[in-house]
Amino acid sequence: MGLQPLEFSDCYLDSPWFRERIRAHEAELERTNKFIKELIKDGKNLIAATKSLSAAQRKFAHSLRDFKFEFIGDAETDDERCIDASLREFSNFLKNLEEQREIMALSVTETLIKPLEKFRKEQLGAVKEEKKKFDKETEKNYSLIDKHLNLSAKKKDSHLQEADIQVEQNRQHFYELSLEYVCKLQEIQERKKFEFVEPMLSFFQGMFTFYHQGHELAKDFNHYKMELQINIQNTRNRFEGTRSEVEELMNKIRQNPKDHKRASQFTAEGYLYVQEKRPPPFGSSWVKHYCMYRKAAKKFNIIPFEHRSGGKLGDGEVFFLKECTRRHTDSIDRRFCFDVEAADRPGVSLTMQAFSEEERKQWLEALGGKEALFPSFNRAIIPRPEGGAQLDKMGFTILRKCISAVETRGINDQGLYRVVGVSSKVQRLLSMLMDVKTCNEVDLENSIDWEVKTITSALKQYLRSLPEPLMTYELHGDFIVPAKSGSPESRVNAVHFLVHKLPEKNKEMLDILVKHLTNVSNHSKQNLMTVANLGVVFGPTLMRPQEETVAAIMDLKFQNIVVEILIENHEKIFRTLPDATLPEPVTLSASPPNAPPRQSKRQGQRTKRPVAVYNLCLELEDGDRPNLPKEDTPPSSLDSFSSPSPTAAAAHGPPGPDRNHLLADGGTSGDWTSTA
Repeated sequence: MGLQPLEFSDCYLDSPWFRERIRAHEAELERTNKFIKELIKDGKNLIAATKSLSAAQRKFAHSLRDFKFEFIGDAETDDERCIDASLREFSNFLKNLEEQREIMALSVTETLIKPLEKFRKEQLGAVKEEKKKFDKETEKNYSLIDKHLNLSAKKKDSHLQEADIQVEQNRQHFYELSLEYVCKLQEIQERKKFEFVEPMLSFFQGMFTFYHQGHELAKDFNHYKMELQINIQNTRNRFEGTRSEVEELMNKIRQNPKDHKRASQFTAEGYLYVQEKRPPPFGSSWVKHYCMYRKAAKKFNIIPFEHRSGGKLGDGEVFFLKECTRRHTDSIDRRFCFDVEAADRPGVSLTMQAFSEEERKQWLEALGGKEALFPSFNRAIIPRPEGGAQLDKMGFTILRKCISAVETRGINDQGLYRVVGVSSKVQRLLSMLMDVKTCNEVDLENSIDWEVKTITSALKQYLRSLPEPLMTYELHGDFIVPAKSGSPESRVNAVHFLVHKLPEKNKEMLDILVKHLTNVSNHSKQNLMTVANLGVVFGPTLMRPQEETVAAIMDLKFQNIVVEILIENHEKIFRTLPDATLPEPVTLSASPPNAPPRQSKRQGQRTKRPVAVYNLCLELEDGDRPNLPKEDTPPSSLDSFSSPSPTAAAAHGPPGPDRNHLLADGGTSGDWTSTA
């Protein structure tokens, strides 16, 4: 399991586990920074002295072999695996050069040292500065909240209102900074792979020229270099698509964070200050806790957590709620307070303080207390605009007309489906095609009024406008699973099986489209639209998750792989039935095993195909590819929180779970309120 994705919605919750995930990302970046620093030092040693070249190469090779990239999510693509393996491949090349001690070219400084120093300074250094700002703003935010919550409720209303506004403005600034920092952390984790490997690639290419046997070695290396360029470019293409989706999601959450709450089995969760009773003459103190409540089980979990003390979790408490009542300011010199009484702790009553009046009302609503005025914030699925597109006879007509026109007029156009049309023209064409009165009048094959890029954009827009993606929400996760694991053959078999589970109309339309895309890829020498490039374009069009999260966006690259499998195996998948003797594919499985990279052709076939790396077109023979805290809480443990209660609970609830089970049984994700 790699690094967990940092959800933007968690920036507003700012839970202890969110902070743990941030620290994991920071630790990984620090590890990368130290490694690059060491690698730069080793590179300079290579240039400095001929006599130490062999020893420096061995050290350099050792460093490369032992370093491994971490990834976000639960699996890597084949291209990312190849990029990860590239460091070990580079190490092997160095070992072969150990006996050939020649002076390295001065260009090593330009091709290796400077790019790495630039990446370390501009990228990793920028993250360090963002971390300083984030830590400083965290300290400022929670210090201001502490000071604000200590204001006496007897002060003038104008003074209190002004203080409320100041705190809210500061909190919004903190959330903005947190969003930017989380986005930067995840971006640099994805960026470092190709930003780091490309200088290494240039270094190796230049080094071979300066050896007596460099020509032969470079010849052997050249094929691997071309494969790696494809892997890097595919990873870069997917990164660009993923980054735009992540930024779009971040902006949506920034505009309305309450509509993008993550699913949770807790009815309510967030920070509350809990009053701790102390023996005279110390009085009482207020300690911040992260609280979680499940309405179905009436189970309340409270865990002390202080951001400013390094974020260390304290020992949590679990009790079962009996009742909750609002605390009036005439009975306590603090605002936003309410009392909760424990059913399994007779005589135990806790006084808690929310961050604001709105949050107190939300907690009262969730806990079933008095004055529950605000509705709970249920987890909402982001609605998709449906438009007028439907999977009906008219839809098939649109698809066939567009495909026929593309194959007649523009099958060899460079950047086919990648180059987009003018938005207004695309909308006008799609409107005419979707209108029964005008559809038959539109002549796409012979009319010069409609450019090919307008037709391809209209086709993609129609597919995106369907109420449900062509490969359905229901099977989305099942299609993703085989793309993350297994051998090339098992992936094809799994996708083959799942395609035949699609509704008949979906499968029929998918068949027509994929057959067309296969034809497009067959002309990739002219149009530069390889199978990989078509996967990047049509992955998000044919597949999309029903819920928008960072974790789902990280699976975009696997959607592309599924589309690649469909294109490369169209005849088998759509013209034959799945093999009944094979086991059904495992759906939504756990971490995938290490799998060999998927190859686009079966071994033994040596047909040439072009490789489009933006403006670079390479000839490559496929046949030469290398295979590459405790459950039983004693009654006295809540004494420090206790205050006398007028009534005692008659029955005791079951013992509470330990920390490992806080997210386990009970509760529903639909009844969810956040107060962070």
